[in-house]
Amino acid sequence: MSLVLEQIKSPGLAQLSYIVGDDAAGVAAVIDPRRDIEVYLHRARQLGLRLTHAIETHIHADFVSGARELQASLDIPVLGGRSDDYQFDYQPLTSGDTITLGNITLEALHTPGHTPEHISLLLSDTKQGEQPFAIFTGDFVFNLDVGRPDLLGEDTKKPLARQLYASLFEQLIPLGDRLEIYPCHGAGSACGKSIGDRTQSTIGNERLFNPAFQDRSPDEFVEWLLSDMPEPPRHYVRLKQVNAAGAPLQGCLQTPQSLSVEAFQRQMDAADTLVIDTRSLLAFGGGHLPGAINIGLGSAFPSWVGWMIDPDQSLLLITEGPDALRQVSEHLFRIGYDNILGYLHGGMTSWQTAGLPLQRITQMPVQELHEHLEQDDFTILDVRSDQEYLSGAVPGARHIYLPHLAENLSHLDPTQTVATYCGSGYRASIAASLLQRHGFASVINIPGSWSAWKSSNFPVEQPAVAS
Repeated sequence: MSLVLEQIKSPGLAQLSYIVGDDAAGVAAVIDPRRDIEVYLHRARQLGLRLTHAIETHIHADFVSGARELQASLDIPVLGGRSDDYQFDYQPLTSGDTITLGNITLEALHTPGHTPEHISLLLSDTKQGEQPFAIFTGDFVFNLDVGRPDLLGEDTKKPLARQLYASLFEQLIPLGDRLEIYPCHGAGSACGKSIGDRTQSTIGNERLFNPAFQDRSPDEFVEWLLSDMPEPPRHYVRLKQVNAAGAPLQGCLQTPQSLSVEAFQRQMDAADTLVIDTRSLLAFGGGHLPGAINIGLGSAFPSWVGWMIDPDQSLLLITEGPDALRQVSEHLFRIGYDNILGYLHGGMTSWQTAGLPLQRITQMPVQELHEHLEQDDFTILDVRSDQEYLSGAVPGARHIYLPHLAENLSHLDPTQTVATYCGSGYRASIAASLLQRHGFASVINIPGSWSAWKSSNFPVEQPAVAS
């Protein structure tokens, strides 16, 4: 066997990168690498491969690219679609340009739409004939979805949507149903509207099941694609700029510094310092450091850090053990949060043993929430997205989407008890901790939230317009 084709998954980002090459020739390229590049270096050593190229399908917005790290570590070129936005040394690719890796060939195909410079890469193996058998589609085509064209702003989203239509119907579909599709993202990424679960597909499969492939005119396609498009995460604009400029070189992922209780306290008192408590909502509610924000470790952790946390702030971490610390560190590194002062050695056990102050957030089951519906001094706050809220809500609930809560605190009465809910309680706990940090004295979180409310068959209000 000479073809090497390995997909590398990045949990939390739903990001997919690839090592592709020829083991007989001993060479390979990395496509859309993430920032912590050791995974590629380690796997290349295992396979006896020399990495010769780092290839970007486009300037990414949802994670920090590892292309420059590979370039600096291995003295190899970075290749990507032609764009004036790149501010570091790279080799531009246009349609028809090829990269030869032994018997393996990658051919660039300009497929704009998600971004203007976006390229896809056709994969051929001379042992399997002259025609390509696969295509790396980056953020152009996913399983059951296509890349969103709105990340560069209102002025460009319609022209990009029209370009995406042309890329899809004039370039991709004519390549034939048998062609395998290897995208840059799977389900859970916000780079599409509703990406499917499969991390590999074919053009034929997508023609059957992907709604973007339905027969539409260009105008109909643009209208369909841009309708009900969710708000892009706040950190996407920043990461697009970071990757265009070239991310700061770090060499490798560093474990944050271990801090004693005393050192942690001193750091907490510094200006522009924030404590992120990554424990579960129930653990956080039972007792946490004053002023801490709860963003629980899980698949949504990097996304909500990006939504809620200013990257210029200095961060202190509360985690549950070494494995959790490693995962949190990886997530933060991959989305460009480099200003981490350290973590609390011994976790909350060391804090409570020292007899230091704690705050709590009451956890109220939906049965009790139901009993408070008619109380005038009790605010129920729905922090789900507009689409979720409009599909049904707890009667009488106020609605502020979580990413916009901080700038809308004046719309809430801090003298009233505020009970927060979302889909499951995860986002509601972030909201409750934010309210508490801003001086709301009586804050309640609803574990299970909307899922538990619906399961209990409690009344549902159908809002006419999001508040």
